[in-house]
Amino acid sequence: MRTERPLAARIFVAVAAALALLLLGAALGLLIRVPSLDRAEPGPTPVDIGFAQDMSVHHQQAVTMATLARERASDVAVRQLAFDIETNQRDQIGRMQGWLSLWHQSSQAVGPLMEWMKSEGHDHGGMAMSTGGGGLMPGMASSAEMAHLQDLRGPEFDVYFLQLMLRHHEGGAPMADYGARHAAVPAVRELAKNMLGSQASESQLMRTMLQERGARPI
Repeated sequence: MRTERPLAARIFVAVAAALALLLLGAALGLLIRVPSLDRAEPGPTPVDIGFAQDMSVHHQQAVTMATLARERASDVAVRQLAFDIETNQRDQIGRMQGWLSLWHQSSQAVGPLMEWMKSEGHDHGGMAMSTGGGGLMPGMASSAEMAHLQDLRGPEFDVYFLQLMLRHHEGGAPMADYGARHAAVPAVRELAKNMLGSQASESQLMRTMLQERGARPI
């Protein structure tokens, strides 16, 4: 006469079987994704390194503005946008800084900004704004603009944040486009392409939000 196994035992067996299948699937996935040793990826070029260094700095200001907006924006839509920007760009900074560490490179450029974009004859000297003894990349807010943003509250804050962030996104687009076209490391090119797509969508949203508030880009 067959006896039924206790419920707890049946649950344990089912869970163990499911876990075994998950582990098997993960192992197969790793085997599929690991490149063969005879197909090594190219090493980083000055474009890869410069893109990761300068875009990290560019992103960090966006994160600073977005963090402030999450705390001070009066409109829930602006706070949600700020949360998305902060989350995405923090993650991207982490990836770029991780690459730089693996490549044994400094976290920031030690020479002039955007030197890595000169291979096609780009001249960004006139696009950078001077603040004190340093320079800013295209789209970045000056120290005076950042201070003004911190002083604002309510709807005025919302509008000025959208204006600064829109200009910030659009100023960084040429950097992302150049990285997407000229970086040697596939992961760097892919990240740059993702930046272009996501920030183009966010830029369009910010233009719409400014129009709804009776304001224009700066």
